[in-house]
Amino acid sequence: MTDYLKFIESKKHTSIKQGVDQVYHNDNLFPYQKHVLEYLVNKGRAACFLDTGLGKTLIELCLAQNYVEATNKPVLIITPLAVAFQFIKEAEKFGIGSIEYSKDGRYSSKIVVCNYERLNKFNYSDYDCVILDESSILKNFNGAIKSHITNFMKKVRYRFLFTATPSPNDFIELGTSSEALGYLGYMDMLKTYFANNENNIRPQEIGTKWYLKPHAVNDFFSWVSNWSISMRKPSDLGFSDDNYILPELLTNYHYVKNDKNWIINGQRLMFGIVAKTMTEVREEQKMTTEKRCEKATELTQDKETSVIWCNFNYEGDLLESMDKEAYQIKGSMKLEQKEDLLLSFANGDIKKLITKPKITSFGLNWQHCNHTVYFPTWSYEQYYQAIRRFYRFGQKRDVTVDLVLSDGQKRVVDALEYKKDKAIKLYNSLNTAVNSIKKHDVKPLEINFNKPKFL
Repeated sequence: MTDYLKFIESKKHTSIKQGVDQVYHNDNLFPYQKHVLEYLVNKGRAACFLDTGLGKTLIELCLAQNYVEATNKPVLIITPLAVAFQFIKEAEKFGIGSIEYSKDGRYSSKIVVCNYERLNKFNYSDYDCVILDESSILKNFNGAIKSHITNFMKKVRYRFLFTATPSPNDFIELGTSSEALGYLGYMDMLKTYFANNENNIRPQEIGTKWYLKPHAVNDFFSWVSNWSISMRKPSDLGFSDDNYILPELLTNYHYVKNDKNWIINGQRLMFGIVAKTMTEVREEQKMTTEKRCEKATELTQDKETSVIWCNFNYEGDLLESMDKEAYQIKGSMKLEQKEDLLLSFANGDIKKLITKPKITSFGLNWQHCNHTVYFPTWSYEQYYQAIRRFYRFGQKRDVTVDLVLSDGQKRVVDALEYKKDKAIKLYNSLNTAVNSIKKHDVKPLEINFNKPKFL
């Protein structure tokens, strides 16, 4: 019985009806950033969907300072690996004091920054406000880490999510954000706005057969706008786009030929075909590893700085052996090793970096680099986040993206284009909902009825 009561208690959300009054202002904020900040401070729990380079870091710091002054308790900002240092630099740059980066749960400042991977060293009861930076990265963690982050959040009074890519591949992922913030639960959202091909509500079907009901589209995005704010450029919220015009993005496709025959399920194919299934794509990748790595190395030879995004350790090892100037970040490395390499690249001490989207594609500012090589997969979000490390507001040069793949991976490119269109649709729908006011007309009851005698 005791274990069951603990289980029920762990599922509870700390209740709250609203945020606080804004008490801290920063003159360095642009008008649209002041608007976003005011919305978040007053809301108390909200998601902030701002595109890369629009100043999420400064807004998060000002948001934290407001809640520090309002609650007189420390605020915790949780970031991807190596991004914590950027918060420290931004705070120093814009005069926001009392901030530190903690790796062990101990702190002496009012604003505390930590990594997702180190959250297990912190106690939720120390904080009244928690901010998740690049919250989309949660999908990259295993179940234990993800569960700990969710449980940590729902025990804190004020909660905020920041990301540039709110579920670009699937609208239903917005339900995870809603539930984490303490609004409509994931399953309740599904029952209200979604349906599936089997007309059931079985959890095991989630993410595969669910689709947004056609007649519920407007209501769904109006509901999302009740607890979020979204912007791809300042004009989405009615502000000027001056100084926010990006340079050109140059995308090149480099195909290498696979001269080998596939072996699928023990059967050797006589002719090369376009890969359709994940198994076929993996086989195609393995057979063209050397050619793709040779091409990637060739494309970075004359570049001052460059990042190569691969997907497997054997690709990274081969790339590193081909280019002695390049440094590889592996998942098996200690957190300190990864941080050192990422900081060295950001500071210009390392000119070429080999990494994976799952490790380092979130939150890092690499405007000093304008060239990258990418080995594409089915994930548009990983691709978008990887490219946006360079192609973001503040970049002064044209950015070149060289995608290297085999001729049998055409369907992967087609899938990326489809998901890109879906992501644009999602953002447009969110922006439209945010900038509109949903009115509910309350009609008086016109039915005449007789009251019971006891009333």
